[in-house]
Amino acid sequence: FPAYNSATAPGFSNTNWTPGNQVPYGYTQQAPGPYQGVADAGSYGFQVQATSPLPPGFAVPPIQNQPIVKEGTVWMPVPPPFPNCPPGLEYLTQIDQILIHQQIELLEILTAFETKNKYEIKNTLGQRVYFAEEDTDCCTRNCCGPSRPFTLRITDNLGHEVITLQRPLRCSSCCFPCCLQELEVQAPPGTPVGYIVQNWHPCLPKFTIQDEKRMDVLKIAGPCVVCSCCEDVNFEVKSVDETCAVGRISKQWTGFLKEAVTDADNFGITFPMDLDVKMKAVMIGACFLIDFMFFEHAGDKKQRAGVWQ
Repeated sequence: FPAYNSATAPGFSNTNWTPGNQVPYGYTQQAPGPYQGVADAGSYGFQVQATSPLPPGFAVPPIQNQPIVKEGTVWMPVPPPFPNCPPGLEYLTQIDQILIHQQIELLEILTAFETKNKYEIKNTLGQRVYFAEEDTDCCTRNCCGPSRPFTLRITDNLGHEVITLQRPLRCSSCCFPCCLQELEVQAPPGTPVGYIVQNWHPCLPKFTIQDEKRMDVLKIAGPCVVCSCCEDVNFEVKSVDETCAVGRISKQWTGFLKEAVTDADNFGITFPMDLDVKMKAVMIGACFLIDFMFFEHAGDKKQRAGVWQ
């Protein structure tokens, strides 16, 4: 990804941020703060103490802030508390990229039965940051399809629900401008921190990211044709006046077989390290809304190609 200039974009907490700090997909990334500059930290993203000869009888001090291994999954180390940060969002203060992997459901592959969507949210080191699971009933999933209302619960490595996404039943076609898509992001649950609102456009998928006071903070614009074929589909995140690139939400191409057989998708999100942590959470919510709108298969196993469909 190119380096994004946040100097003129709203929603940033640090005006000293300089371009070029983003790490492209596929490259390792060290966490900020106490993890930078530590000897032998390598690409693990957590603190490794430098080894040195110790007098006899002294035990080697334990390694601090190690990744948590739980049921065979490596979780991102629990970060220290961060001022004015909703509980559970401290993880987002240390990363500028998020990878979202939807879990493959065998029942969906074998039958037309729609099951609850489940997602792993990871950092670029492959460590799980959050786990997200859809909370809907069977009738809603199979009758309303991709347009279904849902509550998506995002939990941390302690099992605490830290983010809740709520999507009401709305239309997503450009033919109905008075009833377009909207999603509310709560962190912690019950406390809104932002909204994603679809903007009417005859051809392009466009959205506005708003804060908890319904003030516009960022814009999202996607391509006219969102069908993925041998390449990623990128939704650009820009400043309110759409003159400054801030980040990107990408639906990643997963190969012919997986794309044809299942609607389990992979996404990547990139944003400046110093973007307001609440807006990072709202961008994650925007990614899930985009997934349901354009990349979930309908009852005929076809996905939408754009807002005009």
